[in-house]
Amino acid sequence: MSEELFPEPEWLSEEVKTGTTIIAVTFDGGVVLGSDSRVSAGESVVNRVMNKLSPLHDKIYCALSGSAADAQTIAEIVNYQLDVHNDPLVCSAATLVKNISYKYKEELSAHLIVAGCQSCLVSLSLALTLAMGRDGSSGGVAYVVTIDKDGAEEKCVLGNELPKFFDE
Repeated sequence: MSEELFPEPEWLSEEVKTGTTIIAVTFDGGVVLGSDSRVSAGESVVNRVMNKLSPLHDKIYCALSGSAADAQTIAEIVNYQLDVHNDPLVCSAATLVKNISYKYKEELSAHLIVAGCQSCLVSLSLALTLAMGRDGSSGGVAYVVTIDKDGAEEKCVLGNELPKFFDE
């Protein structure tokens, strides 16, 4: 009877639609992480310039995808847990992310790349631009973080600074 009075909304039975571009490239001495900046909810863009690169520790970052709230929550929990350690291993951070993601796999919709440790910047920008061009849910500016033995350096590459592959 209550189902007839209060039918379940259609959107509850629809597949969750996510689209983002995240990438990690290793180089001699470090790793470069990159992401697009667009956050969407279904067909709507709800944020055009979100930084999807989140620090887990001084020299360890993660790239976020899936549900923004879920991914940020995982990153914050891992950041909190690693905060009590001096120079934690990247493997430890990745294991924490894996354990949280697996334990709550039925409740969470988040996918993270964990990396740590500006020569790859150009290649990464090209790869991000090509990937964002093929995904209607990705786009905006590109956030990039380079991590090496000296620490992390964040950079935002504006849309007009990204390489162009097609006449627009």
